[in-house]
Amino acid sequence: MKYTTFGKTGLRVSQLALGTGNFGTGWGHGAEVGESKAVFNAYAEAGGNFIDTADVYQFGQSEEILGSLLQGRREEFVLATKYTNGATPNADRLVTGNSRKAMVASVKASLKRLKTDRIDLYWVHHPDGVTPSEEIVRGFEDLARAGKILYAGLSNFPAWRLARAVTLAELNHLVPIAGAQFEHSLVHRDPEADLFPASRALGLGMVTWSPLGGGANIVRARQGAPKG
Repeated sequence: MKYTTFGKTGLRVSQLALGTGNFGTGWGHGAEVGESKAVFNAYAEAGGNFIDTADVYQFGQSEEILGSLLQGRREEFVLATKYTNGATPNADRLVTGNSRKAMVASVKASLKRLKTDRIDLYWVHHPDGVTPSEEIVRGFEDLARAGKILYAGLSNFPAWRLARAVTLAELNHLVPIAGAQFEHSLVHRDPEADLFPASRALGLGMVTWSPLGGGANIVRARQGAPKG
């Protein structure tokens, strides 16, 4: 396994991250606990240390399974999770989206499911079309000061919003936006035009998902733009 520093941070992560959207069967498909454990252990034995999940994955089951698997070995992994969609079907409007209220409620629930006192990297899962960047970066700062998150990131955001959020955090001396997450594969190369160069210029750690064009649960931690 190869490792890289995550963006401009001092965090050292494996270049292959383990996406755990299939841990659990809450969506009517996925991996049972035993299968999830086997995948997790194989990844760890290969030297992987970067785990990526979300509250909505299998409606909370992914986080719950990881919470059990990480017991006694929490410090061996960088744990990332996301919020925006809520962890239950038809989640209430007050706990979905990117508002500070939804963020606070979501991180509290994720910490409980993950059986941990803090999240290493907390992502906004995707833009909600409503919440301004100012509210998001201020919310991240509050969570960091409370010790509930260590790093903040934006998933599935356009390049211009990445730049704005990074700039707002810098100008207001808030917890930096450390990473960007987006889809990239041989059949989806749009990020090569803007997200890769923007993230590189902004010093963001890059995590790409669906590298096989669908059906994959391993993402890549990247620092540089891909070669054509």
